[in-house]
Amino acid sequence: MSYTIQSGDTFWAISKKLGVSLGDLQAANPGVNPTALQVGQVIRLPGAGGNNNGGNPPVTGNGSIVGGSGGSNGGGGFVAYSGPASNYPNPNQWASYSALWAQNSRLMRFNSSEQEVEFIHQAIETVSASSGVDVRAILCIIVQESGGNVRIPTTNNGVRNPGLMQSHNGAEFNPADPRGSILQMVRDGAEGTRDGDGLKQLVGKYGNYYEAFRGYNSGSVNRGDLNDPVGATGDYVQKAANRLMGHEWPGM
Repeated sequence: MSYTIQSGDTFWAISKKLGVSLGDLQAANPGVNPTALQVGQVIRLPGAGGNNNGGNPPVTGNGSIVGGSGGSNGGGGFVAYSGPASNYPNPNQWASYSALWAQNSRLMRFNSSEQEVEFIHQAIETVSASSGVDVRAILCIIVQESGGNVRIPTTNNGVRNPGLMQSHNGAEFNPADPRGSILQMVRDGAEGTRDGDGLKQLVGKYGNYYEAFRGYNSGSVNRGDLNDPVGATGDYVQKAANRLMGHEWPGM
């Protein structure tokens, strides 16, 4: 069986629309670049025996988009989370990826073009599938670090932090290769660089996303108080948690 690519399609969107697993869809199309789909392109669909992953798949990095299904509709105002990770919302309480994308892609469009925002969308899904990092965490840290502005300036306070996720000495936006450079910026933040850890390594180190966020922002963690800036941004984890819940507040 085959499928013809339509405007706005991504492998993840196709897998949800047709009820097949993302991993099976990718396996059926080994020569297809999922970040370079073209309208009218024909891809193969997995056989009827393919495995359909319902709910949130485990964090394995095995080709499934972690956090791509399930979750709430979000909404509500800012909550002043504080203390250790156990005081923060469990990931099963986070808003759905679709709800968070709808909310945050609006913010991205203030500084990035429609095409660039779609490249971000594709990159998040691709990197979640390869890294095992929850797609919602990648999305919300992008918004936290850059607002989804692909041209965000590089900061350097002793460490060079470029790109959408202000990674550890990673890639910057390249207008000559917008799709490729956006993918690399997201990959650097989620999977790390040769010079520093990404979300994947930090979740593995600390065992939860909230301490990983503090480690990503500060380089070290006071596990009893995640609002301790440890030399960086005090409310970083608090705001990330609110983004993941789909909360809204002035100046978000």
